[in-house]
Amino acid sequence: MTNSTPTSWDEVRAAFQKIWGYEDFRPPQGEIIRSLLAKQDALIIMPTGGGKSICFQLPALLQTGLTLVVSPLVALMENQVQELRERNLTAELLHSELSSYQRRQILKALEQQKLKLLYLSPETLLSKPVWERLCQPQLTINGLILDEAHCLVQWGETFRPAYRRIGAVRPALLKLKPPGTKIVLAAFTATADPVAQKIIQETLQLQHPAVFRINPYRSNLNLAVQIVWTPRGRKQKLLKFIQQKQQTTGLVYVRTRRDSENLAMWLQQMGYATASYHAGLTAEERRAIESDWLGGKIPFVICTSAFGMGINKPDVRWVVHFHAPLLLSEYVQEIGRAGRDGKPAQALTLISEPTGWLDPEDKQRQKFFAQKARSLQLQALQLVKKLPKTGEVDAIARQFPDGAIALSLLHSCGQLHWLDPFHYIIVAGSKNQSIIELQTAKQINRYFTTKQCRWQFLLHAFGFAALDPNWHCGHCDNCQQKANG
Repeated sequence: MTNSTPTSWDEVRAAFQKIWGYEDFRPPQGEIIRSLLAKQDALIIMPTGGGKSICFQLPALLQTGLTLVVSPLVALMENQVQELRERNLTAELLHSELSSYQRRQILKALEQQKLKLLYLSPETLLSKPVWERLCQPQLTINGLILDEAHCLVQWGETFRPAYRRIGAVRPALLKLKPPGTKIVLAAFTATADPVAQKIIQETLQLQHPAVFRINPYRSNLNLAVQIVWTPRGRKQKLLKFIQQKQQTTGLVYVRTRRDSENLAMWLQQMGYATASYHAGLTAEERRAIESDWLGGKIPFVICTSAFGMGINKPDVRWVVHFHAPLLLSEYVQEIGRAGRDGKPAQALTLISEPTGWLDPEDKQRQKFFAQKARSLQLQALQLVKKLPKTGEVDAIARQFPDGAIALSLLHSCGQLHWLDPFHYIIVAGSKNQSIIELQTAKQINRYFTTKQCRWQFLLHAFGFAALDPNWHCGHCDNCQQKANG
């Protein structure tokens, strides 16, 4: 089965117009699509709402064969697949919440080469039933797309170690495919600073990738950070803000499931139509809340970071971080969900006063998540002494509770190579343990306390440092304070 691609750019554009109904591509969509059709690896950093998914969906639909889309969240996969199905396009998703009958049907379609797009998590990609089918020599695989690629950096060392093995997927598949087969690999994300870009490229083993970096600056998005002195003061500040935003759509981000449920209950008692959204809900519950919010039944949702990735609602007028995110990349992702229609939108973050004496919650929260990550790392590093020099990932994971994490940490330190996605060899390498998490925690704290233009700070942090140092956005709280002062 050979890969057939459209013979002219006019055909590509015609397919785009027919499927999505737009007149022409937005820069740099066209260039990205050309790269993927030409089988050139790519790293794409485009702001939320920039039309990333079209860039890999269109090449997948135009070619004979399969494109795999690796995605972190079931809700995100469901949304993209639903949108494709609404356009009468065949796309499937595989995840743990499907019934065994549904899984069998999708695996059968995969085997019979009936799929062009298959969405799945890193863990599902590396599961035995899926991997065995992907390895069949006659199955044509055009591309491997890593959507929301920042998750590889944020979660790959600890909570989702399968991310660290994705770079070994392409070489392993190519060994089993006909000579001359090419599989393109592309990573898409809305946020990656220079360090994260390097980690993504190295971990995925991207080969001479075309890099597309779009400046995240949005002139319609107004940024503000406000200090709250007590937990009660935090609630009152949120209430006052919501009262001023009646009849508009928004999102309120919190850190944990419990926070989400408690705050939603409190606001419901105050007479507000809202809902709590987190990863602990069933697929049906999540779907119902998303549908109510997208349809305007509930104006805002109290959610953890599980909400919003890939959900397309252009008229979100405000995003409140009731609790500050731990990472600057998370912050930029989440505020980017506001004002996608280009009209003015507000992003407000509430933080404790710097000492944290009167409201220690923020400090405790940061400490808790940092300690959780550190204890996982320490446990894993203790294990390293017991690990065989070469072995199988699944066997190690069965033998040791944190075995897979230990292997991913060794890989991030340059002390382990994947022989294929399932086997490793420990090698002598750098002993420096990653301290990226500590640096990023300090970075977001500096952002909250900076007196400079907030957009200037963000652009600099994400590697867009060529701006005039005297430039300021004029629509963040710091710029407005200077203008009024």
